[in-house]
Amino acid sequence: MLDNRAALVLNADFRPLSYFPLSLWSWRDAVKAVFLEKVNVLAEYDDAPVRSPTFEMHAPSVISLKEYIAPAKRPAFTRFNVFLRDQFCCSYCGVKAVTSELTFDHVIPRSRGGRTDWANVATACGACNLAKANLTPKEAHMPLRHTPTEPTVYELQARGQAFPPNFLHESWRDYLYWDSVLESD
Repeated sequence: MLDNRAALVLNADFRPLSYFPLSLWSWRDAVKAVFLEKVNVLAEYDDAPVRSPTFEMHAPSVISLKEYIAPAKRPAFTRFNVFLRDQFCCSYCGVKAVTSELTFDHVIPRSRGGRTDWANVATACGACNLAKANLTPKEAHMPLRHTPTEPTVYELQARGQAFPPNFLHESWRDYLYWDSVLESD
């Protein structure tokens, strides 16, 4: 029962360390951090006690770090972050797909001096990547829907909020802001 009891990890400012992927720790890591006094427990699972011969506590469901971790100044250039920047859509035809069906394409092919960086890599579906081949978008008559640029960390975080995970425990909802309806007076 405990194995599927992840803890939502918040920074000291009570914001998730990341939205996509959502910052989660296993119950073991969360309990360890509690004992090392590195986190505050904000919410617990009622049905998931952690027991030892001399101690019992409920598994944490939401924790916050005691020390603030500043976000990176620049996002890591990774395949996943390129897909997130492009909102998991092909930059040529616009089809939305899961990561396993996407590739990244060098706008200016590497064989022609194109670099592997934010400004020259775009998300592509397999069909468009094959059709474009070793050509520029102009030569292939495949215009880009948007010019690839380096996103900010905040832009990636905002993009990540558009893709909530499949599972959100009810205790996490007060700390996450995915299209939630706010109550008014």
